[in-house]
Amino acid sequence: MVFVGMDHGTTGVSFTILGDGAEHFKIGREELSAGRVSALEELEGRVSPEEIELMAITYAMGDGINRIKPIDRVKNRGIISIGGAGKVTGGGTAVYSEIESSGIPTVLIPGLHRNTPCLDERFRAAYSHHASPEKVSICYNAYLETGWENMIVSDISSNTVTMLIQDGKIRGAMDACIGAMGVIHGPLDLEMLRKIDDGEKTANECFSHAGAVKIAGIDTRVSRARDELLDMYLEGRKEAALALETMIMTIAMEIWGLAGISERVDGIVLTGSMGAMREPYDFHGKLADMVDELAPVKRLDATSGSMGSAQIARDIHGGKRDILGIEVDI
Repeated sequence: MVFVGMDHGTTGVSFTILGDGAEHFKIGREELSAGRVSALEELEGRVSPEEIELMAITYAMGDGINRIKPIDRVKNRGIISIGGAGKVTGGGTAVYSEIESSGIPTVLIPGLHRNTPCLDERFRAAYSHHASPEKVSICYNAYLETGWENMIVSDISSNTVTMLIQDGKIRGAMDACIGAMGVIHGPLDLEMLRKIDDGEKTANECFSHAGAVKIAGIDTRVSRARDELLDMYLEGRKEAALALETMIMTIAMEIWGLAGISERVDGIVLTGSMGAMREPYDFHGKLADMVDELAPVKRLDATSGSMGSAQIARDIHGGKRDILGIEVDI
């Protein structure tokens, strides 16, 4: 039997084909947005659709649903809005439409938001949105890999989102626009709010330049930002070193903060393209050193999002009806 997982990320769409082993591939955001690549054709080149028992996918903010549901029972692709901070840009939409019309049995994973029942009511009261759907997949992969019932999971790449799991359920999360910095995205500070009020920039323009790129002075394509930051660091540019160090500091603050309100922390999981990075900059090691006195730290590969989605598909097919506190309505 074959199961497929999809992770709709900032820089592209990633897939995992889970059978006897696991095969991963990623299609860049720019190729998808320009229509130069068909995700379905790429998938069919690796596995016959008839072999796929179930696919689990993520899309955008996932704030229009609060249960895992078959794609044919989801309205408006499971989102409330396509605008604002974190707006939809088109590449993932094309992939969603391809999958929706493919006939492959598919479920859609929700994001974490104020209507997610498993979240602590105080998180739901404090924030309207907590994490996009691939973070649920990442948490599930972390849960299966570690066996930890109580943990903090931080996904660090273009943005940083950190989740709190207690007694095997997702109880809280800090979204990219309110907590720690990622490479591209980060929290909106006073200066940015003023620019939005004054009409100088949109919310999404500010959000998409509030991460490490703000400190390093980088203004380039999303797909190039991380590499440019690392190139600057390797050239000895002080602003790049400061950007990376500041990003790590804000993430450590977020992890320590969640640990402070948790009942117990069995371990901490760091993942994402930056969270798992050891070369050419030991981001994982530097951050682990700042939080390892809280609990043991485990590194997961940057494929944890699509892998977790595939594992969700496999386990739903096997009869599981609850994923870390999120109901499966199938």
